[in-house]
Amino acid sequence: MSDTPSSPSPARDPSGSLLGKTASYRATYAPELLYPISRTPKREEIGLSAERIAAGRLPFMGADLWTAYELSWLTPRGKPQVAIATITVPCDSPCIIESKSFKLYLNSFNMTRVESPERLREMLVHDLSAAAGARVGVRLVLPEAVDAQPIHELSGVLLDRMDIDCDRYGPPAPELLTAAFDEQPVTETLTSHLLKSNCLVTGQPDWGSVQISYTGPQIDQEGLLRYLISFREHDEFHEQCVERIFTDILERCQPVRLQVYARYTRRGGLDISPWRTSHPATLPANVRTARQ
Repeated sequence: MSDTPSSPSPARDPSGSLLGKTASYRATYAPELLYPISRTPKREEIGLSAERIAAGRLPFMGADLWTAYELSWLTPRGKPQVAIATITVPCDSPCIIESKSFKLYLNSFNMTRVESPERLREMLVHDLSAAAGARVGVRLVLPEAVDAQPIHELSGVLLDRMDIDCDRYGPPAPELLTAAFDEQPVTETLTSHLLKSNCLVTGQPDWGSVQISYTGPQIDQEGLLRYLISFREHDEFHEQCVERIFTDILERCQPVRLQVYARYTRRGGLDISPWRTSHPATLPANVRTARQ
C-alpha cells in the first residue's frame, strides 16, 4: 500500500456524520469509517469565494494539528500495543475529517494485527491523506518516549486579566474589533483561555485557548476579548472558528502579519489545534497545554 492518496474520498455533508448518533465500534481495520467534510461551504460564509478557494488563493496558510491519545493495535503475535499519534492536516486540503469518524477509525485498529509501528504509521498516512484530499503527516510517540512529552501554555499577554462587562455570546461579533490606525504599528502576542464554541452538529461545548500574534495597528484588547467571548454560543467546528477569527481580525484590524493558533481540549481521546498564518512561518510544535 502506498502512503499517498491515489483517489481522495468524496466530501460529505456534516449532518450525515455519526456525531450525536449511536454507533457500533468496529474492532478490526475499517478505513471506510473516515468521514470527510468539505472546507468550502464554511469558507464561503466568511467571504472566500469558491473560485478563490479552488485557485488556492486563501488569505492564510497553516495546518490542523491533531493529537490522538487512544491508539492501540496488536503485534503479529497478538500482543496489544499503545501509542500517541500526532497528525498534521494542511489547511489547503479540500476536506476536514469529522472527529467521531476519526475516533471510530482509530478504534478499528484495536484488534488488528500490524507488523510494526512504522507499518501502522504508513497505514494512517495513507488513509487520512485519502480522507483529507492532501498529504497528511503522522508521528507516533511510543510508550518509552511518552515521559519526555512536555506540557506548555501558550505564551503572550493574557487578555483574561481584564475585568470587563460581557453580554455578547453569539453569533460572533466582529464589530467589536477595533485598532489604533492613527498610531505607530506594534508587534505583540495576545492569548486567552476563554474561547468556547459548540459543535456544529451536536451542540456540545468545545473549550479552547487561543493565541493571536500580529504586526500592525494595535488591536484594542478589551474589544478583542469581548469578540472572542462572542463565540460562546456559536455552532462551528474548531477549524472553522479559527479561520473566522483570522479573517475577522484581518478585515477589521488590518495587520500586516497575523497568526491565529487555538488549542482545544480533547474529546473522545482526540484534540485539535488549528493554526493559520498570513505569511510563511514554522509550524508550531504540537505541545499540549495543561487543560488538554
